[in-house]
Formats: sequence, C-alpha cells, structure tokens
Amino acid sequence: MGTDNSLIRGTLDMLILKTLAAEPMHGWGIGELIQERSGVLRVQQGSLYASLHRLTREGWIRSYWAETENGRRARYYALTRAGTKQLTVEAEHWQSLAAGVARILAFNP
Repeated sequence: MGTDNSLIRGTLDMLILKTLAAEPMHGWGIGELIQERSGVLRVQQGSLYASLHRLTREGWIRSYWAETENGRRARYYALTRAGTKQLTVEAEHWQSLAAGVARILAFNP
C-alpha cells in the first residue's frame, strides 16, 4: 500500500470482489466506495479497470450495460458464484498474511 496509498494488484482484486459482494456496481462507484470505506486507499482508474478486466476473464465477475442513477449508460459489474468462492479464498489468504506481518511488527528483540 505504499506511501501514496496505492494498492498491489492482488489486494485490489480482493477489495473489488468484496465491494461487489453487496451489489452490482459501475467501475467509478467501485473505486469511490473502496476509498470511502477505507478512509485511506486511493484506487487509480488504470489499475481498477485492469483488475475488472482480469476478474471478468477469470469468471469471478460479469459485466453488463445499464443506466446509472443520473440517466447515463455505464458498464456494471456483478459477482459470480465463482467470484464468491474466490473472495473467500482471497480473504483467508489476506487474514493469514496480515497476521504474519502483525507478528513481525510486534516482535521486540
């Protein structure tokens, strides 16, 4: 997550899956919600759309065109059944990784 609060690819994928677990959403809304909920993470548009394309290719999300609240047409993304399973795998991996980092940070030689 670096000093500029950027996200590494795998983490962004997991956050997108988690965001879409609640409801389908368009790309801009996904980025905004991640930033709003985290309070610190900024999602670069290029990284966001690269992840959305990758997640679609993997079959973890699907996309479709729909009208936004403002009456504009936008591509929406929705979690698939395979995506729900992948979210569980990613979340468990993240919890394990975070616990390992926490143990190192707590170590006092």
